[in-house]
Amino acid sequence: MQIYWKKIGKMKQLLKILIGAAWIDGVIQPEERKYFHRIASDFQLAEDPEIKTLLAELKPIKSEECYQWLEDYLGKNPTQADYQELFEKISGLIYSDGDVDVREVKLIEKLQLLDPTNQPRKSAFDKVLKKIQKLYQQAVHEQA
Repeated sequence: MQIYWKKIGKMKQLLKILIGAAWIDGVIQPEERKYFHRIASDFQLAEDPEIKTLLAELKPIKSEECYQWLEDYLGKNPTQADYQELFEKISGLIYSDGDVDVREVKLIEKLQLLDPTNQPRKSAFDKVLKKIQKLYQQAVHEQA
């Protein structure tokens, strides 16, 4: 049951990002609206109170909020599956209206920087070294 709620939470986060991404250029195009309403229906979240409010488009979503949702969704160590699903859904939304705004391109570029396959893998040695450095810095700070 816990896995089910975690999955629902992930889908809800993804849908919020899509709605935020539709606002990134300041205007929601009819094709974008149709796209995220379809996703809301597919995810069975159209009646969720928070999602319902976002779908009503009563207030624009600021790009900073969208970027924060993006980072929250992926976390510090995103899985390739989570990243890929997010990238595909955002790309589908952005290209749905056939017009790609500069702000939408920046969103895609930011997303590409978060691709886990581009992240350098840290070895166990690097992780231990980082911890030792942190402990050393704390000890020096306490001595001062």
